[in-house]
Amino acid sequence: MSTEVISAYGGYRKTLSFGMTCLVYHATTTFCRRNYNYRNDPLGKTVGQMIGAARSARQNLVEASSRAGVSSETELNLLDVAKASLQELAGDFESFLLDRGISPWPDDHPGVAAFRALRFDPFVPIGGDVRHAFGEHFLRMRARYAPVLEPEDPVAASNGILLAIDTVSAFLRRQMERNVKTFVEKGGFTERMSRARIEARDARELASTEELVPSCPKCGAPMRKRLARKGQNAGNPFWSCRNWPECDGTRPC
Repeated sequence: MSTEVISAYGGYRKTLSFGMTCLVYHATTTFCRRNYNYRNDPLGKTVGQMIGAARSARQNLVEASSRAGVSSETELNLLDVAKASLQELAGDFESFLLDRGISPWPDDHPGVAAFRALRFDPFVPIGGDVRHAFGEHFLRMRARYAPVLEPEDPVAASNGILLAIDTVSAFLRRQMERNVKTFVEKGGFTERMSRARIEARDARELASTEELVPSCPKCGAPMRKRLARKGQNAGNPFWSCRNWPECDGTRPC
C-alpha cells in the first residue's frame, strides 16, 4: 500500500470546534453592536479587539485545516493561536461583567443548564455545494443557540458566550491531542516523503528484476537483494527483508 504523502486537509466545516467558533464570532458582533457606541467606546478599540479576537479564532481554524496536509506542526500552532484568541475574548466578556459589579454565572445557574441542554449538530456535507450547505446548516444552529448567545440582556449574552468559549476550548484541546497522537503514530510530511521514496525505489527494483523474489521467512514480505558489508560473507549477495530494520529476516542467494 503506497504512502499518502499529503494527508487529509480542508475539512474544517465538519468540526464542532469550527461550528461553535462561528457561533461565538457572530454572537460577539451582535453583542458589540448592541452594547458599544461612540459614547462608551469612542475610538472603537474595545469593539475592534473583541471582534478581532473572535475573527482571529475563526480564521486560524480555517488556515490550520488548510495547512494540515503538509505541516502538522503549523496546524497545531494555528489551533493553539485560535484557542488563545478565544481566551483573550473571554477576558473581555469577564471584564464587561465585573465592570458592572456582576460575577460570571456559577455552575448551578439556570442559564448554564439551558446552554448545556443544547447540542450543535455535526455538519455532514451532501453533494458538491459545501459552502452553501454549511451556510444553511450554520444558520439553523445559530437560531437554535440564539436564546442563550444573542439575547437582548447583555449579562445573559456575556455569560452565554463565555460558556460557548469554554466549550470550544475543550473541543480544540481534544482536537490538538488527537493530532499529536496521529503525528506520533504516522509521522509528519518529511517522514511520509521518505517512505514514499523508499516505496517507489522498491517498486522499480521489483519491476526490473527477472528472477523470482522470495518471501521473508519471518514476516512474509517481498525481499531485496543486498551485498554483505562485513563478516565472513562480506561482498557476497543475500536476500534481506524489505521491512528491515523492523524485520531482520534473511535468505541466502
